[in-house]
Amino acid sequence: MDSPNLFDEFPSVSSKQWKHKIQFDLKGADYNESLVWESLEGIKVKPFYHPDDLQNLKTFQLSRTQGWKIAQTIYAGDAKKANVRMHDLLQRGAESLILTIPQGDLDFSLLFQGIDIAKTPLHFNFKPIDGVTTKQLFEFLKSKGGSRFFHIDLIGNLARTGNWYQNLEKDHGLLEKIFSWSVEQEVGIVLGVDVSLYQNAGANMVQQLAYGLAHANEYLNLFSKQTTVAALKSTTLAFKVAVGGNYFFEIAKLRALRWLWKSIAPAYGLESDCHILALPSKRNKTLYDYNVNLLRTTSECMSAILGGADTLCNLPYDAIYHKDNKFADRIARNQAVLLKEESYFEHGDKVAEGNYYIESLTQQLAEKSLDLFKQIEQSGGFLGELKKGNIQRKIKESAAKEQLLFDEGEITLLGTNKYQNPMDRMKDEMELYPFTKTHPRKTILEPIIEKRLAEKVEQKRLDNE
Repeated sequence: MDSPNLFDEFPSVSSKQWKHKIQFDLKGADYNESLVWESLEGIKVKPFYHPDDLQNLKTFQLSRTQGWKIAQTIYAGDAKKANVRMHDLLQRGAESLILTIPQGDLDFSLLFQGIDIAKTPLHFNFKPIDGVTTKQLFEFLKSKGGSRFFHIDLIGNLARTGNWYQNLEKDHGLLEKIFSWSVEQEVGIVLGVDVSLYQNAGANMVQQLAYGLAHANEYLNLFSKQTTVAALKSTTLAFKVAVGGNYFFEIAKLRALRWLWKSIAPAYGLESDCHILALPSKRNKTLYDYNVNLLRTTSECMSAILGGADTLCNLPYDAIYHKDNKFADRIARNQAVLLKEESYFEHGDKVAEGNYYIESLTQQLAEKSLDLFKQIEQSGGFLGELKKGNIQRKIKESAAKEQLLFDEGEITLLGTNKYQNPMDRMKDEMELYPFTKTHPRKTILEPIIEKRLAEKVEQKRLDNE
């Protein structure tokens, strides 16, 4: 016997009827002016969403079912110390490791001693990119199985610093060698795209997605000319994405990113999905009342999970002003563990599917980003626009709009631009310089600079301590 539907006796209410009821309750106030607001991306957000909003709407469903991994970062300058640290992290809830590999000799056998690398996903960042070290690592990992992600992003380095590591020709030559070694050794995903730079510098979500896609397209264009069809077919990318505080928009942003990747990948004969490594944004983090950062990172981690991130690396609450802090690292890891094991978020990526609001945002972000991506490609591609300074100019314009909203109190950071604690003192707490660093140097193009919203307010408060 079928279970009775408890709502059968209630008549359905159309979207039009809901709107009429709202307009009646507004008592003459204008519906659009009172309740509809426009985001920095130019998306108009309604006060309610309805099944009618899904009519004629393209929706996106995540295909994966393997859940997500909790990651933590490690600097591997000392193989023995890093090995001890890895064992400790894996015993305390970390499921994936993000290692920074410095240039020079490193004993990889000692580094990974006792680590089951076939079961532990590994992410690698190289400081700087070194062909010799990279090849040694590839040879060590050969035939050992497991998931490996080498976040090699030469264009990202150019955007961040304003310079190639050496020059365009030598950098591309090194990348082609690394790619060919990775194909020979079958070690994992090599190409990375650092989209977090654009978010932390103040780009809006449409810009983040479009620039990330155009950034990735530069690599696809390069390797479609340099590699065999078989090698390119198995190629995929790892996107590093920063997640901000606009909860529902950030869920839609990650969903839109995967949708966009799946839209352009077939043009190059690619069949594999992208990998999304998500971490909280630095842009809305604060020096004063730093415990509020815990609330911000928790909601941002939730957005990342619901948006379908493959790997989540939380940001410690004191990351902007402290060096390594075991207590803060433990709290950051435990935030993710609690979400996964006690809040039933292990397969939370499926929760957002069919949500009228999120589905609508996902399509709008994807469509607007695709339009901007096409404009960039018609203008000569991402590198061309970067060299002309157009990408930098657009990000600065977007950042200025957001900064103005913060300065006027339209964007609130509790404890910073509202409800300050006048007793807070931070001068003696700072181990790291938490503000934008300017190092005058010769560059071939203007670098994209990360900057937090609260910097001006915080500098003034420090001066007054």
